[in-house]
Amino acid sequence: MNTDILIGVLSRVIKLREEMWVQDKDNVKPLRLVIMSATLRVSDFAENTTLFPKPPPIINVPGRSHPVTVHFSRRTSSDYVTDTIRKASKIHARLPPGGILIFLTGQNEISGVCRKLEARYGAKALAERKKRRGVLPVRANVAAEESGQKVTVAPAQADVEAEDVDLGAEEELALDVDDNTAEAIQDDEALDSDEDMNDENLGIDKEESEVPMHVVPLYALLPSEKQMKVFEPPPEGSRLVVVSTNVAETSLTIPGIRYVVDCGRAKERRYDVANGVQAFQVSWISKASAAQRAGRAGRTGPGHCYRLYSSALFESYFEQFSQPEILRMPIEGVVLQMKSMHIDAVVNFPFPTPPDRFSLKKAEDVLKHLGALTSEKSPTDLGSKITEIGRAMSLFPLSPRFSRMLVSGRQHGCLPYIIAIVSALSVGDPFLREEALAAAEDESDEESESDELAHLTSEAVRAKEARRLRRKAFFQSQETHASLGNHASDVFRMLSVVGAYEYAGGGHQFCAEHFVRPKAMEEIHKLRAQISSIVQTNFSDASAGFEANLLPPNALQLKVLRQLLTAGFIDQIAVRKDKVSKEAATGRQFTTSRGVPYRALGVDDDVYIHPSSVLAGQPPPDFVVYLEVVRTSKVWLKGVTVVNAAWLSSLGKSMCTYSKPIKTADGKLLVIPHFGPGGWELPPVSPPQ
Repeated sequence: MNTDILIGVLSRVIKLREEMWVQDKDNVKPLRLVIMSATLRVSDFAENTTLFPKPPPIINVPGRSHPVTVHFSRRTSSDYVTDTIRKASKIHARLPPGGILIFLTGQNEISGVCRKLEARYGAKALAERKKRRGVLPVRANVAAEESGQKVTVAPAQADVEAEDVDLGAEEELALDVDDNTAEAIQDDEALDSDEDMNDENLGIDKEESEVPMHVVPLYALLPSEKQMKVFEPPPEGSRLVVVSTNVAETSLTIPGIRYVVDCGRAKERRYDVANGVQAFQVSWISKASAAQRAGRAGRTGPGHCYRLYSSALFESYFEQFSQPEILRMPIEGVVLQMKSMHIDAVVNFPFPTPPDRFSLKKAEDVLKHLGALTSEKSPTDLGSKITEIGRAMSLFPLSPRFSRMLVSGRQHGCLPYIIAIVSALSVGDPFLREEALAAAEDESDEESESDELAHLTSEAVRAKEARRLRRKAFFQSQETHASLGNHASDVFRMLSVVGAYEYAGGGHQFCAEHFVRPKAMEEIHKLRAQISSIVQTNFSDASAGFEANLLPPNALQLKVLRQLLTAGFIDQIAVRKDKVSKEAATGRQFTTSRGVPYRALGVDDDVYIHPSSVLAGQPPPDFVVYLEVVRTSKVWLKGVTVVNAAWLSSLGKSMCTYSKPIKTADGKLLVIPHFGPGGWELPPVSPPQ
């Protein structure tokens, strides 16, 4: 999104510089702007007269790559994970040496495919199978050669270089590895395969190979040192298999990749501007992304790309390009940044891909609630002006909600805690989830549990007991960090683990014991130092030095931190449904928050506190503030903090309406505030000045 602003500003600068050069002002010379990209949607620039009145020249520089043969599937199966395993097995058994790059949508899929391929083609699995069958190693062929017998070598075992085989030629290896070349001409656009796709009929057992696979996962949440394994050469005599998300699409080139298996899908965060609901959806990629994926097979030699979808589906349902980020994300940060640059009429700005007016209006409304923009429009009707608070907020390269918390955090010694909270929220939840424990078990240090398990002899029983101990340690760690603030906030759980990490001096041992991601904790540590530096540079009266050993906040500081979170997310408040809905007012007492419906601002559906929240096992509070609302089977609130209803009328005045004054028995005047569009009733307060 910053790139869109930069190009829009430069398009104006180019015109201004040319005018000054023509008038010979201050020896100014014209500026030449060159925009380079491998996946750019050129029409957004060349045909955008708001951006460039005269279409700029377009120079197409073809990349240096080897030919890649693209194979479409005859049918498009909905079970693409099973298809992926089958296709990788056939490539491994039938085709010459070369790395395989598999594209899938997320961590769980990648972990599952890695386990299945490792169980069938891993070095240990092959050794076990040889042992069971009593088959001599492949070296036995040497004796056959010496005796003059003919030896048959599978393609995967042959020592073939890319230059020796033209994989794009019309020979057996250039055809689809499925041997269904006659059927490939019929390209049916069917989402359901006519084959049985269950695990029992994977067809893997038919694909025999004595060459081991070196299977390596790759996704964004993987620790850096494990991500780097994709660049290491595989063990001698093994085939490299990388199972990745779209992080391998354009960001990096993995050496030795000759085969690409593309499922054609990607998991993306979809944001509904109208109600703020986010959903992680698996959807088809664009044609430009598919071309990028295929190109990974042609970096070091001729290659093949196997697409697990039909060409008819590709032509009919794949968009030409992916949707730009500025159309997929909240843009209040963009609007605030532009207002701080004195670009008041944001709607007239020459964006390469302009956001719609509703998104711009929603962003301005959010900034008004945060106090970053004035409530009144300027006399020239160019939009709201930035306030002093907004100008201070724009100094931080963060979401306006986080910068609002930082600007207001200089009270009661809370600033170091706010910096830690904002750093954690900017990076994302560092905790491993319960479902990630199974994947982490394989990488855990067995010696750490050997003392407790030494008395067990059965391997299966030892593994089961190890899982039980690990789960027990996981929940104990979660409970320890959730206890900060008396189970009142998911954000305080993150603050607790950040403070403990810094106190312990960091390290992978701490991360393993507390079930957090090392990469996330390192990023939080670096971001804390960076934000502390910005605070010291811009606020001379603030003492926000980087404090490694933070003491836990006291009761007053915890209360202030909850108020600061409420101020930053004042338009993301939810109330228990039975408090505002007559139909839901049952009068029954709830023991936990699980299954208790809430109403959230701007969301039509009932929402629920996420099961992973520290509040899930506590009695449901009346009001909560949430960081995000995510739709899966239900609509869930994530990052929840308990809110005192009395705070809302003072922190969210712009969102309140007030009743007529009421005189109490002791002669005081009070008004009843009503919060948000639904008019939720709040405790009485004195009339606002």
